[in-house]
Amino acid sequence: MVAKASRLGIECFAFSAKEYSSKEEYEQKIVELLDSKGVELVCLAGYMRIVGSVPLGAYGGRIINIHPALLPLYGGKGMYGMNVHQAVIDNKELESGITIHFVDEKYDEGTTIFQAKCNITPDDTAETLAQKIHLLEYEHFPVIIEQV
Repeated sequence: MVAKASRLGIECFAFSAKEYSSKEEYEQKIVELLDSKGVELVCLAGYMRIVGSVPLGAYGGRIINIHPALLPLYGGKGMYGMNVHQAVIDNKELESGITIHFVDEKYDEGTTIFQAKCNITPDDTAETLAQKIHLLEYEHFPVIIEQV
């Protein structure tokens, strides 16, 4: 992602929690970086951690995430990417979609901002469902970011 951002001329920073002596120190580094750049809204996509108390304290109500299912279904720990799509297919759901939500201290439990749905056909696989979900993400996430 850093290389792609660089090719596109987008300022990007990367660092690891392992570089810091505590979770709080790592979170404080994130908040300091966001503050130094004048960030008003934090948009997560594919972030695989619980957002901690330091960022939530600084940016609570200004952090949003996108999830590849219709929450509260198929949310929580371990429910990401193809795991979600396979669970939806295995349970023979008739529809799936995306949920854009505010982030809180739990996985996928923040207040829902927006949902969009797609139908699932008997021929769909986790892979074809993922393609449908990506189209919804590309269509709706930028619009919702602008609205929020």
